[in-house]
Amino acid sequence: MKGGYSLAQIGLHWLVALMVPVQYLTGGSIERTHHAVHMGMAPAYWDVVQHQLHNYAGMAIGLLMGARLVLRILQPPEIGAPGTWSGRAATALHHAFYAAIIGQACMGLVASYVWFGIAPYHVVGSRIILAMVALHLAAAIWHTLVVRDDTVDRILLPRRKRSVKNQ
Repeated sequence: MKGGYSLAQIGLHWLVALMVPVQYLTGGSIERTHHAVHMGMAPAYWDVVQHQLHNYAGMAIGLLMGARLVLRILQPPEIGAPGTWSGRAATALHHAFYAAIIGQACMGLVASYVWFGIAPYHVVGSRIILAMVALHLAAAIWHTLVVRDDTVDRILLPRRKRSVKNQ
């Protein structure tokens, strides 16, 4: 098996992967909460809970992705075939994930506490990230079922330390 990611990188990947769907499930509560307040009504309790969950989970995702970025810079993954079109596409998609998700967290923070006018861009960002996740999953399925290589194993199993004789 070729080298991949450290245990910390794998853990952060899957933690973010579990938290991102929460954002999609709770995002609608924001519009409902703001609409109720705008109409002079009290928002539904569950909408307020979801709104808060969305805000704080978004901030946590932004911080976790920041930590992932630092780890990726300090411990770059050993990638296979970086000169191929698929290798370049994978690298570009991974870099785009860092930019989009950290940017999305920043926009959400601004929309919540500074200027709500950025909210439409935050919605567009969520759709872009959703498309990126779909592409990422499609690539994982392709590598598992068609190419049948160990690409997906790299994010499931921590990289092994290289022994002196393998270097």
